[in-house]
Amino acid sequence: MEEIRQKILEFMENMATGPLTFRELAHAFDVKKAYRDKFKKIVKSMVAEGELIKTRGGTYGLPSKMNLVTGELVCHPDGYGFVVPEGEGTDVFIGSRKLNGAMHGDTVVARVEGFKPGGRREGSVLKIVKRARSTIVGRFEWGRGFGLVIPSDERVLDQIIIPPKEARGVQEGQIVSAGITRWPSRTMSAAGSILEVLGEPDDPDVEAEVILRKYGLTNSFPKDVMAEVKSVPSEVSEAEMSGRLDLRPRTTITIDGETAKDFDDAVSIEKTASGYRLWVSIADVSHYVKEGSAIDREAYERSTSVYFPDRAIPMLPEALSNGICSLNPRVDRLTMTAEIEFDEDGRPLKKRFFESVIKSAERMTYTKVKGLIDGDGALASQYGHILADIKLMAELAKKLTARRFEQGSIDFDLPEPQIIIDIEGKVEDIVRSERNEAHKLIEEFMLAANKAVAEEFSKRGLPFIYRVHEEPDEESVHDFADFVASFGLRFTPGGPKSFQEALAKFEGRPEERLINHVLLRSMKQAVYSEENAGHFGLAFEDYTHFTSPIRRYPDLVVHRLLKLLMKKAYTKEMQARMESALPVTANHTSVRERKAMEAEREIADLKKCQFMKDKVGDVFDGFVSGVTSFGFFVELKDFFVEGLVHVSMLADDYYVFDPKRHTLMGERTGRKFRLADAVKVKVAGVSLERRRVELLLYDEAAEAREKAKGRKKQGR
Repeated sequence: MEEIRQKILEFMENMATGPLTFRELAHAFDVKKAYRDKFKKIVKSMVAEGELIKTRGGTYGLPSKMNLVTGELVCHPDGYGFVVPEGEGTDVFIGSRKLNGAMHGDTVVARVEGFKPGGRREGSVLKIVKRARSTIVGRFEWGRGFGLVIPSDERVLDQIIIPPKEARGVQEGQIVSAGITRWPSRTMSAAGSILEVLGEPDDPDVEAEVILRKYGLTNSFPKDVMAEVKSVPSEVSEAEMSGRLDLRPRTTITIDGETAKDFDDAVSIEKTASGYRLWVSIADVSHYVKEGSAIDREAYERSTSVYFPDRAIPMLPEALSNGICSLNPRVDRLTMTAEIEFDEDGRPLKKRFFESVIKSAERMTYTKVKGLIDGDGALASQYGHILADIKLMAELAKKLTARRFEQGSIDFDLPEPQIIIDIEGKVEDIVRSERNEAHKLIEEFMLAANKAVAEEFSKRGLPFIYRVHEEPDEESVHDFADFVASFGLRFTPGGPKSFQEALAKFEGRPEERLINHVLLRSMKQAVYSEENAGHFGLAFEDYTHFTSPIRRYPDLVVHRLLKLLMKKAYTKEMQARMESALPVTANHTSVRERKAMEAEREIADLKKCQFMKDKVGDVFDGFVSGVTSFGFFVELKDFFVEGLVHVSMLADDYYVFDPKRHTLMGERTGRKFRLADAVKVKVAGVSLERRRVELLLYDEAAEAREKAKGRKKQGR
């Protein structure tokens, strides 16, 4: 069916002279009478999903040919929205009066009706193709004779009216989940019923649950998935190992974080006459998760595992993710292996891929591996049986890093926060996340394996899912050049190498973090794509994700494609099927990845706010980490927590925002606030609902004067 849909789209794009009736469309494809109903169902489903538009005259056409755009509606709390096209093209601005009942996240068809200053398209929502949600989480309030649910997600613009009989027992201010019984329209508000009372708004667990529901995340799996899980084995059988290369005699180890439970990858190494031989063995998830199964469908919908400070929302059920697919120590596990040979300088010489079986010798942590590399005697005694392998791995990893940087790979040295949770689930501390030699070792080996797999498909020209990172646009590059010029650096763009060299010139200088920050913001986001556009940041022509199929769906797809290639089953028919299916998969998984990142960021912001709740009135040193037209953000030196100094709190002048120089400047005083500036701030308040820490600039002299005044009053 997918193949027929693709052919219809190609025909309408390249051969049809205009919108066609169903009869004309059926005639063009020479549809026999016996198959006409089936063909009509396909056309109807394409209309339902917005791929085709049915006009009032009963003809069918492509949205793009009819000045229409199909895409996701992204709303702004101020009441307007943008339709983000599913394919190429710029966003379409939708004014508040032209949303026509569409809500944030809905898939819609919009008509382009004009252009705003600067060339941005504007229009109105013509049709709602697919609703993003059927439930809303928010705060319950009583109105005049009815209830209201005010959505917790500010981008959901419609309040939900709750009839009194549907709100019995609900208290004012409680956080609830409401089911939508009537969708909003141009003339009518949305209505609903209370499904569940989650609790009080200041309850930390309730706040976390609100975020999970906002992004549609849940630990539980559907019944059909759990029914399939019952047949998942707990051990690898002899029959399953048949025909696989047995790597169990080799010393293979996993290296992960202290709290990791699902082990995707394991590594093994040996010294050769010409250099090194590396084995990167990845959990063979595709052996257990069959395409089209209930587990597979659910994994596709989730597309990724989501990680929070106090919990994880896995892509696969625990029996797979922490069980038979996890490369636990001293048990047999089925794997897919990339075997790569390198010369003495770390240049890849040859590679091969095969199905394998391993038995991990040790489950190592980054901390222990770093200790072994640094010569920790106690650890060397405990892990003497793998010490030589670890040392050899570190030796190869350093050479791979040197070669990658030589080619222009950009390494952003921006610290990440690690939120420490105590046994009661409360935030105990927020510290700098460590990235040591052991982390870099595993990173290099995973990069090498991912690159090797992508190269194999690229050279054959076969349909594939790549991990692409396009080069920044001209305007962003120009802005970056202007910015670094203010620090005396003349920047001439010339591929990733030029950006890497710019970062190197600021290494060790006070501006280093600032330059890293600005360059990162000028870069595009990496995505999945069936088109190989290369990976700009890594300076790789070919790159994919192969090494984490337990937690990323694209990796699972890559494993399936690699098996087809290894078994010579990548036929022309299969190629045609993949050409049709992979663009949809790449787009869906990219969207889900972005939503997962948003959820992780919002939960982290909530935890930071909970941590700062009892620190209102405290004074901290910090530095400016972001500048906007409405103020600037400050990261506290003692904790990896960011707060906002709102421009309205800068009472000494009117401040003007310069976006190119990331600066707020006082019109009269000339006082500047820019990225990386050191400041002293006072915590003025914490809003859990808005996930925001509110700060004031701290003036020691003013504080001393206020204290002196207070003492005088007391004396009187």
